[in-house]
Amino acid sequence: MNNSATSGQGADNGYPGARYAWYMVILLTVAYVCSFIDRFMLGLLVEPIKADLGFSDTQLGLLLGPAFAIFYATMGLPLGWMADRYRRGWIVAAGIAVWSAATVASGLVKNFFQMFMARMSVGIGEATLSPCAISMISDSFPRERRAKPIAFYSMAVSIGAAIASLFSATVLIWAKSSPETSLPWIGAVAPWQFAFIAVGMPGFILALMFFALREPRRQERGITGGLGNASLIDTLKFILQRWKAFASFLTIFCLMTTVAYSQGWSAALFMRTWGWEASKFALVNGIVLLAVGPATVNLSGWLCDRWYARGVTDAALRIAVIGAFIMVITGVIAPLMPTGNTAMLMFGVNAVGLAMITATGVTALLNMTPGEIRAQVVAFYYMAISLTGLLLGPTTIGILNDQVFGELGLKYSMALLPFVYGLPVLLLVPVTMRLYTGACADMLRTED
Repeated sequence: MNNSATSGQGADNGYPGARYAWYMVILLTVAYVCSFIDRFMLGLLVEPIKADLGFSDTQLGLLLGPAFAIFYATMGLPLGWMADRYRRGWIVAAGIAVWSAATVASGLVKNFFQMFMARMSVGIGEATLSPCAISMISDSFPRERRAKPIAFYSMAVSIGAAIASLFSATVLIWAKSSPETSLPWIGAVAPWQFAFIAVGMPGFILALMFFALREPRRQERGITGGLGNASLIDTLKFILQRWKAFASFLTIFCLMTTVAYSQGWSAALFMRTWGWEASKFALVNGIVLLAVGPATVNLSGWLCDRWYARGVTDAALRIAVIGAFIMVITGVIAPLMPTGNTAMLMFGVNAVGLAMITATGVTALLNMTPGEIRAQVVAFYYMAISLTGLLLGPTTIGILNDQVFGELGLKYSMALLPFVYGLPVLLLVPVTMRLYTGACADMLRTED
């Protein structure tokens, strides 16, 4: 470890030097960006894939949801257990290699079964990242300096989605003039195939960089007296003893993913309601996400650290709550706007709310979680919010379209979802804040 006196963090506190710690954060963020590009690419290229491979909408729904979500969420639990015990950089390196190979394979498949297996493998590989990343970041920065690096890491959600959207727009525009291209050792491929291969290949270089990354020393052990590693049973006991605090806490972040994943219908919304082509939506949406997301995430992290330094111990959750109100209100209004341009403007404000929640969620979680079970608790967190978001978000919109509003009433389905799911969560906020404050105070007493 680099613990130079000039690094901003001294050797006596056990944290690595600031420069190396931030190098690690940047590398983890790049990995997270790559994971989101690989994850979102399929949804943005649905139409050309459907045309070439003849998939049904049901098959595409399985590829967009269960093929990725179930394995991504459930594999996080054993991988979180491993991250609390073994070298996290190597686990991430292996995961990057797996999801990169699976992304390349997604561009080479010939049938539904092969694509299902490829997308499942993407989910398994990506499940390694966040439990390890959050554990490594929290072991590299003291509590009062932790929000900014975690927010910086979370910025990858916006950047990854934006780059995927912009790249897909380029591919869709390119497809109109160039039906296929030729690659060495592979031969002729369609534009959508080239997209998967192009975004998957750089991951192998990134994986090698993680094999060489130094491991930060584990910090802030609170339930095993600083000795040994907590088991999965210890983790479950810890959560169950505070189940009210954890359950109410999760409602805000499960709402966030439900709203966010429901916006997978946004391209169809703009096409059906305002006549936008998919390439136009992907291009404008990518620009908006890139302009709004990173700035909001980093500002939220800065504000969180500033408030925490002033003694506001629930700063992270306060910012998430503010973001939730913004997200719900604009989520109801945006689909009902009279034009596509005004709707995109309102979705931009909605992205601010989503980014505020994304930036502070894990920071808030860590403040009530001891060091030796962090990766496992983070894995539980991502499992809960991923399954909830992917199962409720897109599915609810589909059911409302088929059973209530009809295909051309998609705007009403998308406006109703954040209201129906969001109102109970917002009404619960006072209880959530009270339980969370108590859990954080209990955690501080345990560490002391």
